Amino acid sequence: MRSLHELPRFHDRWSYLYLERGVLDQEASGLVFHTADAHTPLPIDQLSLLMLGPGISISHAAVKALATNNCLLAWVGENGIRLYAHSTGGTFSARRLILQAKLASDETSRLAVACRMYQKRFPGGLLEGKSIEQIRGMEGLRVRKTYEALATQFGMRWEGRNYDQNDWFQATPANRALSAANACLYGVCHAAIVSAGYSAALGFIHTGKMLSFVYDIADLYKTETTVPVAFRLASTVTKDLERAVRMECRQVFHAARLMARILPDIAEVLNACDDLGETSEEMEGRAVSLADRVEAGDIPGEPEPESKG
Repeated sequence: MRSLHELPRFHDRWSYLYLERGVLDQEASGLVFHTADAHTPLPIDQLSLLMLGPGISISHAAVKALATNNCLLAWVGENGIRLYAHSTGGTFSARRLILQAKLASDETSRLAVACRMYQKRFPGGLLEGKSIEQIRGMEGLRVRKTYEALATQFGMRWEGRNYDQNDWFQATPANRALSAANACLYGVCHAAIVSAGYSAALGFIHTGKMLSFVYDIADLYKTETTVPVAFRLASTVTKDLERAVRMECRQVFHAARLMARILPDIAEVLNACDDLGETSEEMEGRAVSLADRVEAGDIPGEPEPESKG
């Protein structure tokens, strides 16, 4: 049996591969992506996240092969933006989910995690003796000041965060750009969270929504990534603003090494390195195939054929 330490960690694999308008099928021991003018082999053991965009058909055999190799499947919008549905994550263990649930269900530990999240975003904040509600208020004030500063920097009028999804184009360009950019960020964070076996719903600052933890983690990166992108493009782009924002977010996320940072950052704010006895790199998870689990005896395998001698 191969040692787990001989298998690649997720950050050693490709962070993600986005496919659209083609057919994904299994051939021999690998996958092949068929389009109108090409047949492209995919190295299945190098994928941690496969994003399926519009116009994709995928065979049952391909889904089974990806699941066997712990590759997360995500059904997304055009150009990899917005996460609509996903498969099981890249881990067989529930220990991270159990730890997350334990921390979220205890008021003291929940407050400690919320404080670490705030300190990571705004180093130097005085949080001693503050409640969750007070931390939310401090966070809101800092974010509003960031919006105002960027609006001034790009020569824009800013009257606050305000939009109506039922009347989208009545919102200001800055508000529309912020919504589009944050949707991109939520998709990436959601995929990372479920790939490691966490729950998207068990939040610490945000609560009560199916994506509460996604909002918590995405907030760690907004002022670095999506907020500057939104204000900069809202001040210059007059046509297809939302599409321009989505395209720019892809570049910014890549430059910020976002896919490599999310899971270690989650481990840090949950203090998971101490509670689970792992380093932040190990918290990224290892790519363990179903075959390895069968050999280890964790999952029953097919019975050996009887000898005919």
